[in-house]
Amino acid sequence: MSNGLAWLVLFLAGLCEVGWAIGLKYAAGFSRFWPSVWTLVMMVVSVLLLGWALKTLPLGTAYAVWTGIGAVGTALLGMYLFGEARDAARLACIALIVSGIVGLKLVSPE
Repeated sequence: MSNGLAWLVLFLAGLCEVGWAIGLKYAAGFSRFWPSVWTLVMMVVSVLLLGWALKTLPLGTAYAVWTGIGAVGTALLGMYLFGEARDAARLACIALIVSGIVGLKLVSPE
């Protein structure tokens, strides 16, 4: 797989991680059937895509980027969907995670 495709697959894996994290909230402890199914499917797809990206990308970089995408996406959707805090300190911390993701991408070998 080309490096560019590996990064795209990794990005999609991170989006799926956001999907299952938000799904956990809607599944309410896996007590609701369809949100639970969605959550489990997103978990599997996320890990499969991560594994595929790892065929090309370095483990430490890929894992950090994957969890970073999941953390940022989940935090932002938590604010939007669930009215979680949007204070400056929280947004600054999210910006730090984003800068770390971008930095890891920039210093990764092509």
